[in-house]
This record gives sequence, structure tokens and C-alpha cells, in this order.
Amino acid sequence: MINEEHTAYAYARCAQEKAVRQRKKRLRTASRRGDASAAMATEPALSPTQKSGWRAEEQAGAHLESAGLVILERNLRGKTGEIDLVCLDDEILVFVEVRQRRSSRYGGAAASVNLRKQQRLIKTAALLLPALTRRCRQVRAPACRFDVVAIDATGLTWIKSAFSLP
Repeated sequence: MINEEHTAYAYARCAQEKAVRQRKKRLRTASRRGDASAAMATEPALSPTQKSGWRAEEQAGAHLESAGLVILERNLRGKTGEIDLVCLDDEILVFVEVRQRRSSRYGGAAASVNLRKQQRLIKTAALLLPALTRRCRQVRAPACRFDVVAIDATGLTWIKSAFSLP
């Protein structure tokens, strides 16, 4: 029984690896020919929810840039989670969480950044801070701030220093 499950798992893994190799080969071939549409056709499509989230992050990024912040990273992933935007506001490193809600039935976009989400963002930022410090070419870690950009039916709301370290 265990050997059968292990073998089935091994077959599935081989099939996945083969599919990845074939996809990479198609992308390389399409890019050599200069056929961007063929390369794009092999990219996985985003779900409507992912498209909506991507648009919200783009809108938030444009708003922050117009306010004078410099965007360093987008969708920065760590072991404990993801940070939507990492910006520089003068000498302050700003970690931004973008939330979007269509209705305020459950408290709206800003309310969805609960204590658990805040703790996860703080932990992720702490893990990513050394690399970001090097990227900013600083010897010591810069001052940090956690902002939230909430997008809901009433519009875009930027909450500076939405939460801090405990």
C-alpha cells in the first residue's frame, strides 16, 4: 500500500516536472522568434479575483508614487507571508498592505487587517529587512513603518502608521 502511494506520487511529480520543462521550452522558442503573443499565450491566466487584486495594488502604487514615495518592491515574498508594496518615504522604509473589499458588510477593507495579519506582516518584514537594508545601501536598518491602503466602495484610503511593533 505504501509503495503504491509512493509510486503514484513519484509519477505525478515526474509529470509535473515534464510539463514545466515543456512550458519553459515553448517560452524560449517563442522569445527567440520574437513572438510575444505566443509567449503570452503560454502564461497562466489570472482568475477574476487575482485580476481585481492586481488592479488594486496598481492603483495603490500609483497613489503612493504621486504622494512622493518610491516603490522598491512589489509582492515581496518571505517564508511567513507576502508584503504587497515596499516603499521608501524619505529615509523611512514603508511596508504597505493593500486590501480591497466590494462591500463593508464585514467591516470593510481596513478592518480586514486584523491582529493576526498584522503579526504576520511584522514577522515577514523582520525576515526581509536585512536584504532590504543592503538594497538601500545602508549600514543600519532604516526606520520602518507599516501602512495600509484600503480600497472599498467609498474609494481609496491611505492609513499611515496603521500599526506598529508590539
